Formats: sequence, C-alpha cells, structure tokens
Amino acid sequence: MTERVRVGTRRSRLARVQTDGVLERLRREAPDRTFEVVPIDASGDRDRTVGGSPDFTDTIDRALARGEIDLAVHSAKDLPVELDPRFRLVATPRRFDPRDCLVVGSPTGGTELARGARVGSSSPRRRAQLLRWRPDLAVVEIRGNVDTRIGLVRSGSIDAAILAVAGIARLGREAEIARKLPTTEFLPAPAQGAIAVVGRAIDRGLSRLAQAVDDAPTHARVAAERGFAAAIEGDCLRPMGALATLRGDRLTLVGEVLTPDGRTRLRGALAGTAGDAERVGNELGRKMLGRGAHELWESGRR
Repeated sequence: MTERVRVGTRRSRLARVQTDGVLERLRREAPDRTFEVVPIDASGDRDRTVGGSPDFTDTIDRALARGEIDLAVHSAKDLPVELDPRFRLVATPRRFDPRDCLVVGSPTGGTELARGARVGSSSPRRRAQLLRWRPDLAVVEIRGNVDTRIGLVRSGSIDAAILAVAGIARLGREAEIARKLPTTEFLPAPAQGAIAVVGRAIDRGLSRLAQAVDDAPTHARVAAERGFAAAIEGDCLRPMGALATLRGDRLTLVGEVLTPDGRTRLRGALAGTAGDAERVGNELGRKMLGRGAHELWESGRR
C-alpha cells in the first residue's frame, strides 16, 4: 500500500465536512499515512435537472475504478442500491439523526404552516409524504445544496423547505431547524444520515485501514435499509422510505412505499438480528412486493 491515500468526494461544503470528519479519525488511526482529499464534480453537481443516486457518485466511481483515488466518501443515501462488484462498502461511521426537518421562513416564529404554503423539495418521497400529511400544501421543486435551499426560504421564494436533519447539523446550522418531523409520517430515505466509505474490493489493506472508522450498529442499520431498497428495486426517484433501529442485537426495520400523491401508502415491519441485517431488509422488501409495491408505483403514474 502507498503511504499516500487519495480520498475522493464531491466538492459541496457538506461533502467536504463529512470527508474531513472521516479523515480526522483515519489520521489518528494511521499517523504514518498522508491523506489527500480529491474533490470531484459529479453529474448531479454539474446538471441540476438530474439528481438520482448514480448522478452523485458516477464520476467518483470512475475515478476509483481507474485508480485515480484510493477511497471514496459519500452520503450513504446517494449510493446505488447495488454497488459495482469492483467496489465494497468498507465503513459507515456513526450515523447522525436520520430524520427530516422543516426550515420555515421565520426560525423564531411558529412551526405551523399556513394552508397552501409553498414547501420546497426535489425528493419524490418527501413530496408524497408531505401531501399525505397536508394535502393542501403546494410542493415546489427546488434543487441545490443545503445553504441554497435554506436561502430560498430566507428570501421568501418559498415558505418552507424539508431537509435532512443530519446535513444541517453537520454544517452547524441546527438553529435553522423549526421542527423535526416524526418518522411515523416521514420515514427517511434508506441510509439517510449515514456516511459511506467505499473502496476497491481488491484493496484489502486499504479496506482494513478504513474499517477503523466503522460503527457496527450503523453498518447493520444501513445494510438492512439498503437491502430493503434493493429487493423492491427502489431508489431516490421513487417514493419510498426505510428505517432500521437497534436495541442490543435486535434489529427492527420499517419500510414503506407511496403513490406520488401520497394518497396510498404501504408500510411493513420485520425484526431480526444485527448479523442478519441485509437478509431482514431483503425479506421485508419481498413481502412488500407481494403486497403490490410495484403496482402501487405504477398506479400512481397513471
């Protein structure tokens, strides 16, 4: 292994903060190594009209495959549900709060949204959940990083925005949060709030090094949620959510799919052990398919 480890990440401020946190721990674990951050523009950064999971990992994946970087740091929810077989998810540091939250026009005012309020989100999941919760809301398509989205609220372009608690917290902007949304109504995206460190499957030495930052409970929860998404062939362009919780070694996974308008929702839950996390996710996904998950999505498009 080389003494220099090149770590690829997106250029956004949030991506850099996440990567810096990973590298701070890696430097403590391997003080004899030099870790170099390699910022890379993903397709989703260059073209705001796109925004599916591969659009935020594609160019970084190519750099990893070509050997231009040695490790990659992603928001775990941006990973494709099926990793390229050349790669391996080697570590998931401790997860932040996975919930969604509302940022409203006046952070010191009330958190109740007026009838017909304009709420910004680019996520089909959040759109469906918002409309299920409050059918009177006008959901407005917005794109951009956390700072951009909060700026749209502050400027009055929209009345509120729904964002991930973890992203706001990592940027030190928790004071912007008006209300954290309950998972009973707003089940988060699979792996939301977690960070993924990805390496090449053949680089076992680097994988062992990166595993020093892994948090086993987070890894199990992420594996279950990603297993669910893979089984139902879901991604961030379809309205679906999943959240695993752990009590000791007992893992409980809740998953859901919705029609785009939020009028119909299928929810299911399954329990197992942390060691069987991916299997639990796959099994719950298959159960949801049996209940008509794909038919639900198709009906919502007609």
